[in-house]
Amino acid sequence: MSMRLDKYLSQATGISRKDIRRLMRRDEISVNGEPAHDPALHVDPETDVVCLYDEPVGAPGPRYLMVFKPEGYVSASDDPTHPTVNSLVDLPRAEQLHCCGRLDIDATGLVLLTDDGQWSHRITSPRHKLAKRYRVRTADPIDATAVQAFEEGLKLHGELKRTRPAKLEILSAREAIVELAEGRYHQVKRMFAALGNRVLTLHRDRIGNIDLDPALEPGEYRFLTESEINSIFS
Repeated sequence: MSMRLDKYLSQATGISRKDIRRLMRRDEISVNGEPAHDPALHVDPETDVVCLYDEPVGAPGPRYLMVFKPEGYVSASDDPTHPTVNSLVDLPRAEQLHCCGRLDIDATGLVLLTDDGQWSHRITSPRHKLAKRYRVRTADPIDATAVQAFEEGLKLHGELKRTRPAKLEILSAREAIVELAEGRYHQVKRMFAALGNRVLTLHRDRIGNIDLDPALEPGEYRFLTESEINSIFS
């Protein structure tokens, strides 16, 4: 499907159409190896090679990223008082990306960002029961009976309906892995609170079949692979 050259470049790079026309006059844009000066020129992403500063510009389309959220950042594109996950992403139109679900401000780990609403809904909709995995450290030792309590579901303070069955794996006296397919407000913390314990640290390392890349440091991000993107629908 063809589109105007200025629209193609604006959507792909975030550069305004006015600035794109300025770049055309400076011969900074080419199509199939030839300088392009007509903003209305129609290009086909399947057959035409569009370059800016002699570098190919990929077709505009949805973007999918993983971010290693540090403590102190909110899972939002804008916040008046705290730094946001979006502020960690140095990309054009970063403000158009949104978080696929939230992670508490004091929690760390995997956050997925996209501008694909359907893909995001697949992650966040309770109907799809997509599992998330967390590593937890608690204030008090975790009693062995907590494993069954998580499996049976817990009544959270202020709610009548029990949580869905969740998996709890105790790693040590005060460390555990929690896997659940819900996204209630502060759910992991509230589940431990229902058992008389308190979560000190919370780290998410998996959403569905997407694992937090061990090569990423807190505050870093990367684009998802095609297989990671498609895994959400498998």
